[in-house]
Amino acid sequence: MTDASLPESSALPRLEGLERRRAWWHLMAQDHGVFRSIYLNKHLVRGDLWRSAQPSPWHLERLTKAGFRTVLNLRGSEQDNYRYRLERETCERLGLKLISLPIRSRSPLKRETMIDAINVWDQLEGPTLMHCKSGADRTGLMSTIYLHLKHDVPMREAMDQLSLRFGHVRQGKTGVVDFVFETFADRHDETGITFRDWVETEYDPDALKASFRDQWFYSLIVDKVLRRE
Repeated sequence: MTDASLPESSALPRLEGLERRRAWWHLMAQDHGVFRSIYLNKHLVRGDLWRSAQPSPWHLERLTKAGFRTVLNLRGSEQDNYRYRLERETCERLGLKLISLPIRSRSPLKRETMIDAINVWDQLEGPTLMHCKSGADRTGLMSTIYLHLKHDVPMREAMDQLSLRFGHVRQGKTGVVDFVFETFADRHDETGITFRDWVETEYDPDALKASFRDQWFYSLIVDKVLRRE
């Protein structure tokens, strides 16, 4: 997956007939949407920001009725992806602003993507639903940044958004997210550097990736049993 911020300006052809049926099959079966119909893993972060797993069109309809105005998609936004096209089309129909910031949770983000993650909050019109596939790892990453930057929550306290309560397993490969934030928190304790300055001047994703060690058993659970992205 490419972790780069993508615009939402170009129009996509409307899903019709067989393509629409394929889109629904992909969303509900291949992407495990049938389970999210039972439990969306939806939680309030703070203020008018919510986090969740991938919403279906009927979830988006309920959000619109509840007054939501923006959807922040942390997954891929490839134009040939049926799941994305269905979400994009639904948001357009409902008048929801859709912003895509594709990120990853098994290796440190590129510096430019981390900067996008710092700046994206100014583009949101609340209330906002932020989602990835399962609502566990990438939403936890972004919720941590949001609380730290927008509400001045200390980084280690903001990292409560990365917990088993949301389905995040820090002992597996997805624990690299925790490792990045803990590295910053240690550096902040030493120097008082801000998160933005740290990302812009000291952040080294390659070095962080090389230093992180996951536990293979937990990575197996996350990747093969839970089937996380």
